[in-house]
Amino acid sequence: MRHRSGVTDDAEKTTPNPQPIPAWAEGLPPTPAWTDLERKTAYENPWVTVTEHRALAPTGNEVLYGVLRPKSVATGVLPVHSDGTVTLVGQARFALMNYSWEMPEGGAPFDEDPFLGVQRELAEEAGLKARSWRHCLTMELSNSVTDEMAMAWIAWDLSPVPTDPDPTEVMTVVRVPFLSLIHEIGRGAVRDSFTVATAYRAYHMAREGLLPGWLAHAMLTRV
Repeated sequence: MRHRSGVTDDAEKTTPNPQPIPAWAEGLPPTPAWTDLERKTAYENPWVTVTEHRALAPTGNEVLYGVLRPKSVATGVLPVHSDGTVTLVGQARFALMNYSWEMPEGGAPFDEDPFLGVQRELAEEAGLKARSWRHCLTMELSNSVTDEMAMAWIAWDLSPVPTDPDPTEVMTVVRVPFLSLIHEIGRGAVRDSFTVATAYRAYHMAREGLLPGWLAHAMLTRV
């Protein structure tokens, strides 16, 4: 079902729901949890806060624990064209000093609907807007060291709009067959975890009938 705007219903379910319990965990006895005894801010800038905690581990041992706390929800979108190709962006990343191929990604401040944020990133980075969206994934990106949450969508019915990259970004925009993306992930040429997880989820959705049939056929047959 579509709204008059052309956006699919499930695209608007953008607030992360409480984490469901896996079927295999039903009925298992509760396990000890971490206890936060004391915290202090070790570092802060406009995008992240690093907190240091005196904590009690589930084993009962007291430890110091550091947590990176981004000030936004990570958002990403895999834009799929009618011929089964997808748009990716390439850019240099600072932390690993490498070049990374990714789907359009960004962050939505906590006071912004993540769906509005991801629409903005699609336009700014890839120069695209989409009439149809499907929310496909909610992730904890690296839950041993950060509380960052990520939400991803698949988008189609695409049309061009002007790009508007961040002043620090020099991007290369490419359009490649979806199965080529899957192949390059397998080779280790695409390593961005958010892109990898979303691409594999999109592959699963295409195979399991969770996307429109014509779109799934184009994604799975074009090489």
